Amino acid sequence: MYHHEVSAPYAVAGSATGVLDPAPADSRDALHFQRCTWCGTAMYHRLLCPVCQGSELCTERSEGVGTVRHSTVVHRNTPAARNVSLIEMAEGFVVRGRVMGPAVGIHSGDRVRLSTTKDPVRGEPVFQLVDEPYRAWT
Repeated sequence: MYHHEVSAPYAVAGSATGVLDPAPADSRDALHFQRCTWCGTAMYHRLLCPVCQGSELCTERSEGVGTVRHSTVVHRNTPAARNVSLIEMAEGFVVRGRVMGPAVGIHSGDRVRLSTTKDPVRGEPVFQLVDEPYRAWT
């Protein structure tokens, strides 16, 4: 499995993976994803495109806005309950991360924004709710 390191080189947003440049200093806390140059599919941390199996992937910077696709509360290996969520980003890829807030208050369809790219404990992206949900009696 491919693990993206912040200090690792990445492909420039308009080029194939053959050209590598160090990450700029202002994008250290940004979420990067790959896009297939053949079919245009967006994906997160892959070696090959899941649609066409192409290996020519460009790295792009995400805007950091998405929607919760699924969220669950986990009580394992932690002193307090935490949520694990699948976030569908505006660019079209899905990433697993944590949404800040009450674990039972996060639902499918909630809009989120990237808070930080690395959770200090799990190493996953952390998101925050864009607007508070207007749910009555949940």
